[in-house]
Amino acid sequence: MKNKALMAMRYFEMIVSRYRCSSVFIGGSSLFFGFFLLATCASSAALAQTYPAKSIRMIVGYPPGGGTDIVGRMVAQKLGESFGQTVVVDNRGGATGNIGTELAARAAPDGYTILMGNVAPNAINVSLYSKLAFDPVRDFEPVSLVASTPNILVVHPSLPVKTVRDLIALATAKPGALNYPSAGIGSSSHLAGELLAILAGINIVHVPYKGGGPALVDLLSGQMQIMFATMPAAMPHVKAGKVRPVAVTSARRSQAMPGLPTIAETGVKDYEAATWYGVLAPARTPKPVVTRLHGEIVKILSAPETKERLLAQGFEPVGSSPDEFGAYIKSEIAKWGKVIKAAGIRAE
Repeated sequence: MKNKALMAMRYFEMIVSRYRCSSVFIGGSSLFFGFFLLATCASSAALAQTYPAKSIRMIVGYPPGGGTDIVGRMVAQKLGESFGQTVVVDNRGGATGNIGTELAARAAPDGYTILMGNVAPNAINVSLYSKLAFDPVRDFEPVSLVASTPNILVVHPSLPVKTVRDLIALATAKPGALNYPSAGIGSSSHLAGELLAILAGINIVHVPYKGGGPALVDLLSGQMQIMFATMPAAMPHVKAGKVRPVAVTSARRSQAMPGLPTIAETGVKDYEAATWYGVLAPARTPKPVVTRLHGEIVKILSAPETKERLLAQGFEPVGSSPDEFGAYIKSEIAKWGKVIKAAGIRAE
């Protein structure tokens, strides 16, 4: 009981300090406001102890079967087991993740609606779309970065390219002759190519498709020459010898293909383009609830079973503090904003 009182008093002191100037205007009494804040903080602490008392909804801004959905369902299952409550995955696909992300941003900030976000709606789309109905920083409380997966630079076997240096040399000798397909304008496979073109100073032609599947089909047929494919989609074709792997787009080598170098290793300094997934809550979700969620997610990601399941499908488990995840989101927004502006990309 004494610890609860001390915790409540610390919250009270922190919030009164933050709102000291405005407190005198409430009912003409700062004392009244102080008691109001103290009650609110005590309630917040009690919420953390009883949370979760009912089922949790995890919004996924994509249809079932994609990377965000796969990672989301893994986390939801384990969270449900840990909490002893059902965690329901709610797929709300559309507009490159924007529809589901907006829904999560507008949800009650009580910890019973969370979002499995990813790099597109939570870092890229703010620069890609002229208007968004949510702010990826202001409208969310970061909980934890969960997993990431690099794209893999692959080429059709007929192309005389085995390394990134080979590719850069060929593109330099024949500007505009090499085409690369993507899952669509602003997708990770598109921006990975634009980033390489900018940093290496080469001219490769982007061809957008309505999804990564059709794009990969045309690479396999030889209509396209190179592609920055997702790891889970490309791996079967790499193993079958239908495409030649050249490099991965992440900052570190992939545990799925440790013998394959990164693009940065080959001399393209500062190159990194990974698709990442993370849990966020609506802004103003009580900090004790965010802390509880974070602790359980990190515990889940450290379990050997979860690691094995993620790695088997080309994902690499991460885990981070809320502050680290928030800082990473801001850095990703800045990075991709520069790429989108330099390439003149706009969503159609």
